[in-house]
Amino acid sequence: MKFNLLFILLITALLISCESSKKENSSKVEDEISLVIDHWHKSASNADFENYFGAMNEESVFIGTDASEIWSKDEFKAFSKPHFDKGKAWDFKTLERNIYFSKNMDVAWFDELLDTWMGTCRGTGILEREYEKWKIKHYTLSVTIPNDDMNNVIEVKNENDSLFKVEYIEKNIK
Repeated sequence: MKFNLLFILLITALLISCESSKKENSSKVEDEISLVIDHWHKSASNADFENYFGAMNEESVFIGTDASEIWSKDEFKAFSKPHFDKGKAWDFKTLERNIYFSKNMDVAWFDELLDTWMGTCRGTGILEREYEKWKIKHYTLSVTIPNDDMNNVIEVKNENDSLFKVEYIEKNIK
């Protein structure tokens, strides 16, 4: 009986220790990811082209606020280069961020609220661990719109949206 009780206490202590270690590791990984994203935003603000694009995976995709803005890393580099060459690209300040990751902790995804020149925006992204470094694989920037203002925004967008739809149909349906 004493052996069974001792065994149960030992297993319980081990499980508690493992859970605590798992939470510490999770917090450490979350800090690593946050640091990568913070440095990425800071690199844009400082017009540090090499570090900004160095944080991105070679197959990265960047989706901007305009319906036409879906770029591979090379396309986004070409678009961004003139902005970086001016000495300051864009300056996004994180207001809030949530980070999530896969069970094996090799893939992470996040959402963040940003203070930008466009007002409050939302960024969402995916990172993957490559050779012990986190790389941004996908990022989407969107402008947040208060629900009460949505009808006004829809009215402003209608003309451009219809042009984009016609262009898309002409390009993709033959």
